[in-house]
Amino acid sequence: MHFRFPVPDSESPAEFETMSLPFEKMTSKKQAYRIWDIYQKTFYLRNNQLVAGYLQGPNTNLEEKIDMVSIEPHSVLLGIHDGSLCLACVKSGDTVQLQLEAVNITDLDKDRNESKRFTFIKSENGSTCSFESAACPGWFLCTQADPDRPVSLSNTQTEAIITKFYFQKE
Repeated sequence: MHFRFPVPDSESPAEFETMSLPFEKMTSKKQAYRIWDIYQKTFYLRNNQLVAGYLQGPNTNLEEKIDMVSIEPHSVLLGIHDGSLCLACVKSGDTVQLQLEAVNITDLDKDRNESKRFTFIKSENGSTCSFESAACPGWFLCTQADPDRPVSLSNTQTEAIITKFYFQKE
């Protein structure tokens, strides 16, 4: 199932379009956003792992909001659970893994060297955004084409790997 959102200022309530609002200039304060990939999969936690899938009915309350702190013009910290679990890039051999770490997102801005594994370079392209690991250049936040798969990092782009996301400020 794909979710569609009404287009603001639309003359007809029957007109629907997938949309994402542009990022506002952010400060070091935390802001919450809805996030979904280009196939309309939202993020949720399953067994302490961040997963992307189609949430319907009563399950829509499982959707995780992404907490974001801007630390430089295009660099952001990403977290969930009101910024108490942060997305981190951890290199192991030739692979890079995405992990959730119990760290307060607003504390990470205090030590830039320590926060590098939590930092993502945000790139906007039209109405979508992508997030590249600052600690592991060339590795991007991604979802899989199949639903209910873990959110991860990838250094390749195929039809099965989605690296473009929509955002909407909460």
